[in-house]
Amino acid sequence: MLLIPAVAGCGSDGDDEPKNVSAKTAALGTITPGVIKVAVQPYAPYTSVQGDRIVGLDGDILAYAAKKLGLEVKPQVTDFAGMLAGVQSRRVDITIGGVAWSADRQKQGLFTDPPYYSPPAMAVRSGKTYKTVDDLKGLQLGTVEGYVWVKSIQAVPGAELHAYPDANGVFDDLGAGRVDVGFLDPLIIIAAQKERPELKIDTQYMTPPTAAQVKAKPAYEYFQPYQTGFYLPKKATKLEKAISAQIDAMYENGELEKLVEKYGGDPEQFLKPSADVATARRGVDRPQDWTPPSIAQ
Repeated sequence: MLLIPAVAGCGSDGDDEPKNVSAKTAALGTITPGVIKVAVQPYAPYTSVQGDRIVGLDGDILAYAAKKLGLEVKPQVTDFAGMLAGVQSRRVDITIGGVAWSADRQKQGLFTDPPYYSPPAMAVRSGKTYKTVDDLKGLQLGTVEGYVWVKSIQAVPGAELHAYPDANGVFDDLGAGRVDVGFLDPLIIIAAQKERPELKIDTQYMTPPTAAQVKAKPAYEYFQPYQTGFYLPKKATKLEKAISAQIDAMYENGELEKLVEKYGGDPEQFLKPSADVATARRGVDRPQDWTPPSIAQ
């Protein structure tokens, strides 16, 4: 998710390693051989913890990769800042849940290849249609406090920002007509559309602003799709490469399409990179010839 993080901690659970760990699995270098310790926050339908399992889109993707690699998943629940801090201090092996790749974050940790690309989604009242940034001028626009869409909304001419402690506030005011458009991660909107039909809201995908528009107003960049990643400690190079290889395979074998559809997403929106994905990472944390994974064009 596109959140402006603070600093917080994330503890270790100290679990014993599982029996019969293969040499190949042990060589991945997890804190406890055979176990992958995962920091998550409750963020359905991307990540939720049920018993000792992580469910949701990110949870299902990691579970698939972990099974292939012979790793047992051990979740540790924290908040978003704790997720990042736990990785950067190597108290956990990885964090997942809509974590946006950024040049600053990659300086303090490793990102896998993108398990999906998060498209710019809008929650709107049924019957209303908005497609471009220009369509948002003068409207009442809502998002959650701390999300970078705050900056984007503030840059829209004549628009009024409504910032809420959580997504429920956005949906409540959208349903009541006090907000015209809400900006949240797309699966959050899709889930609310199904679970709260009385609100009469729809999910729409925005046509991203042009390069010229972003150059004129840099805050508009957050109205563009962003690439997510699973985030690992700097020294976890073997584990990152192994998980990235599994993610890439899931693009090819159709598994990611199935999972995106399971949670109501459109694979055409989630699994095809925009042109700036490659340019952002080439020569930064990927080779100059790196090609982002994609489903068939």
